[in-house]
Amino acid sequence: MQRLLVVEDDSAVRTTIVTFLELEGYQVEAAASTREALERLERQPYAIVISDIYLDDRTGLDVLEAARRRDPSCAVILMTARGTMETVMAATRGGAFDYIAKPFELERLLETIRRAEQAREAAEAEEPESEEPPESEMIGSSPQMVEVYKIISRVAPTDATVLVEGETGTGKELVARMIHAQSPRAAQPFVAVDCAAIPPSLLESELFGALRGAYTGADRDRIGVFEAAHRGTVFLDEIGDIEPGFQLKLLRFLQDREVRPVGAARPKPVDVRVIAATNRDLQKLVEEGKFRQDLWFRINVVRILLPPLRQRRGDVALLAQHFLKKYNERYRQQARLLPDGLRALEECTWPGNVRQLQHMIERLVILAPQARIDEAAVREAIASTAPREHPVETLAAAEQEQIRRVLEATGGNKSRAAKILGIERKTLYRKLERMGL
Repeated sequence: MQRLLVVEDDSAVRTTIVTFLELEGYQVEAAASTREALERLERQPYAIVISDIYLDDRTGLDVLEAARRRDPSCAVILMTARGTMETVMAATRGGAFDYIAKPFELERLLETIRRAEQAREAAEAEEPESEEPPESEMIGSSPQMVEVYKIISRVAPTDATVLVEGETGTGKELVARMIHAQSPRAAQPFVAVDCAAIPPSLLESELFGALRGAYTGADRDRIGVFEAAHRGTVFLDEIGDIEPGFQLKLLRFLQDREVRPVGAARPKPVDVRVIAATNRDLQKLVEEGKFRQDLWFRINVVRILLPPLRQRRGDVALLAQHFLKKYNERYRQQARLLPDGLRALEECTWPGNVRQLQHMIERLVILAPQARIDEAAVREAIASTAPREHPVETLAAAEQEQIRRVLEATGGNKSRAAKILGIERKTLYRKLERMGL
């Protein structure tokens, strides 16, 4: 059996892991601090190192670096209850074998160790970490989000086509931007296209371009999105909404990497990475004959499934505090989220996911009485933004005051004010007209 080193400052967790692995026949040594771990690594190499991330004045990333420096084929398994995009990216760049979110089943740790043993003989030295990973707005430490971070960190350096699936508001475009930012194309354009918002008759010219006179109203040559994003990344949002007639043309582009502008005689090559996203079940659409199976195969090279917020309620507090800080700074407020307010947020079903939570916190920062976000403020915000079966036709004085305060806070930006108030922009215009504003 291989010699293992376990680095964990929690004595109960450390004892449990060591005892379990010894019962499985491993020779296990343990360290309670980074200093002790680094001293052991100086004295001898280990085939496998299992380390917590957050230990003391140094971290498991320091253990990772030392272990890989001592033995480039060492498999380092990192574990933490506070996984972030930054730590996963740093771990991946540093050559970590895997990253496990606490709490976890011991059987899962054993399975990871066995995979590490199998991969050890073929292990290649990873490139050292060249720079600190950038900050991101991807917030969450749940096991589901840690898995998402791992996939992003692995696929970003490649040119593989990625399909991001998830409900509205889960952060699909944010994932696409993170992949682009961590890729060799980061210095080149990132262009997002909402396929559902473009009329089918215009989608071809939007993506491929068009020559002057190619159709009525084409008074000049127009460069398409793919050509404009040459050497960069194109994000095709809501790809499940494109018409079947255009799906074949998109498939041919993905195969040949050539665009033929509308009205052009010859195609031209372009170099772009494509990331697609959808809130629909593409496989079901394929089975129903509404989406080409060959196109689905072509875009489904690497799939990232974003979990809805209701499936990772443990992340609500992290997200709420992140947005609270953001909007306190933006609107120069000092709103505080009280414990009962947080509980109310965690109990919400969040059909609009992270985007809905973000707008809710923005609204609460502006409107919360005495800058206190308590349970009553949260319940009121949820009730006032819930869809009504019968829209209110007259405005109460309180509603008018809310609209004035939000408009003042947003500098008169009606689109943002409508989002914060949880109403359609046209509804806000109608209310403003009735208020004489």
